[in-house]
Amino acid sequence: MDRKQIDHLVNIYRVMNQKTFGFRFSATIVGGRTRLQRLIEKGEIRTEKKSVSQNGKLYCNASDVLRYAVA
Repeated sequence: MDRKQIDHLVNIYRVMNQKTFGFRFSATIVGGRTRLQRLIEKGEIRTEKKSVSQNGKLYCNASDVLRYAVA
C-alpha cells in the first residue's frame, strides 16, 4: 500500500469511529457470530447498549468492526 491509500484508510476508520452497526450486521462483516463474540470478549470491538432493558439491541463500533472484516 502506498501512503495515499493508507491515509484514505485512516480517514475511513476515523469517520466510522462515530458510527455503530447492529450485532447481526457486524457478525456478517467479521465472519460470524462466534468470531464477533470472541473479539468483543477480548476487547477488540467496543459495544454499547442504547436501551436499559435486558434484551436491548447491542451495537458495535463500526470502525472496530471494519478493522476485523473478513474478505
